[in-house]
Amino acid sequence: MSTAYDVLVLGAGPAGTAAAVRAAELGAAVAVVEAGRVGGTCVNTGCVPTRVLAKTARIMRDIRSAHEAGIDVAEPQVAWPRVVTRVRRVIENLQAVKQTPESFAAAGADLYMEGRGWFLDPHLVELESGTRLEAGAVVVCVGGHSRLLPIDGAHLALTVERVLDLPELPRAVAIVGSGSTGAQLATIFCAFGCLVTLLELAPRVMPGVDEGISEVLAASFAASGIEVVTGIDGVTAIGQRSDGGRTLTYEAGRQQVALDVEAVLLSVGWPAAIEGLGLEAAGVRVDRGRVPVNAFLQTNVPHVYVPGDANGDAMLVQAARFEAEAAATNAVLGPTRSVSHALLPFGGFTDPDYAGVGLTEAEARERDPQCLVAVVPYAEMERAVIDGRTTGFCKLIADRRRSLLLGAHAVGESAVEVIQAVTTAMAAGVDVATLARVEFAYPTYTAIVGQAAGQLLAEPAQARTRARPPAPGRNG
Repeated sequence: MSTAYDVLVLGAGPAGTAAAVRAAELGAAVAVVEAGRVGGTCVNTGCVPTRVLAKTARIMRDIRSAHEAGIDVAEPQVAWPRVVTRVRRVIENLQAVKQTPESFAAAGADLYMEGRGWFLDPHLVELESGTRLEAGAVVVCVGGHSRLLPIDGAHLALTVERVLDLPELPRAVAIVGSGSTGAQLATIFCAFGCLVTLLELAPRVMPGVDEGISEVLAASFAASGIEVVTGIDGVTAIGQRSDGGRTLTYEAGRQQVALDVEAVLLSVGWPAAIEGLGLEAAGVRVDRGRVPVNAFLQTNVPHVYVPGDANGDAMLVQAARFEAEAAATNAVLGPTRSVSHALLPFGGFTDPDYAGVGLTEAEARERDPQCLVAVVPYAEMERAVIDGRTTGFCKLIADRRRSLLLGAHAVGESAVEVIQAVTTAMAAGVDVATLARVEFAYPTYTAIVGQAAGQLLAEPAQARTRARPPAPGRNG
């Protein structure tokens, strides 16, 4: 015996919540299945805890630089148990405000917290409790999880989900992978006084962002005391020492290097959390740890939709929510709403922050070598000088013919907010001339956007002036 619904949502994280609310708004009978806590990885063990830790790290940084403002303070000390307590309190507050089971009831969706569910056939899901749910459409919002390396001793390493399990701060920590999570945790642990070694296979840190951002971050990491090792050939083993510490062995330049630390943290991938979901029973195809979907978020089984991390596309919270609303709409009304992430802003709370949207400079120049690029250093902005945060830049990239923005990238204080301002302008179709005329509040970090737009606007005019032949003389 099973209970029937119009739409069944698997997972109650950001994507699952958005999908359930949207489907209910459209009048569908909705059920939501959650095996753990509502809120998903992001709220409970991922980006929210990391952001709280980053805030604490910024406070440490500001206290250490207080003498520059004429304030004498003692060297700050991290009380790790109290830091963890605050992180957990923030999580609980978010749960109470917007991620509670009651919120699903208020939206008109039934929430089943009876363990994990798995497909018995394309329309039927069974829960660990034995409850069976049947639905005309299924929206799979199970997200992802950290990947462990297939090496000896991988179980001895931490992942982002387990950082709060540390009983005390490690004296020295090795972080494998310098993507968003690894880079953020590197700056956090460094601010907390740990000796940090950041290992990366690629030739530069943050290999997925604009190259200029990578250069600034690498220099900032080194200046703060983080040892950055790029271009390694791989990690081969993690061992446990007699004193409880760890020995990480990696290859670099055909040599084995052993690194003694108190903790190893792996940030080396984020596969879909689809283990045990029974997708094969539903006939859903899986490819290299993710579930491929079309522009409507449909799998090869048309009534099964997969938004969010599990499809391996954007893997950002804002993208997951956006996709989930589209998937739920399509599940109820039919596949009419497609998804594009052409204007998906991203960023991270390293020190300094970084962010971007649209094409990188390299991508833009590959499409159009004559594209316009303007770079304004933070050191030229009054707010950055006032705050003593002059490291970084804002870069705008525009189409020369139409003067429309193609991308924007920033590294520095409040870079994420700076890029969000550009994203809004791009979404509204604002051209460079209009953006250059915006009266930005003074003194602010976002004012750097207007200054960069002004440079873009001036560049074609300067090019025309340089190309114009000299005026003839009086006797010419």
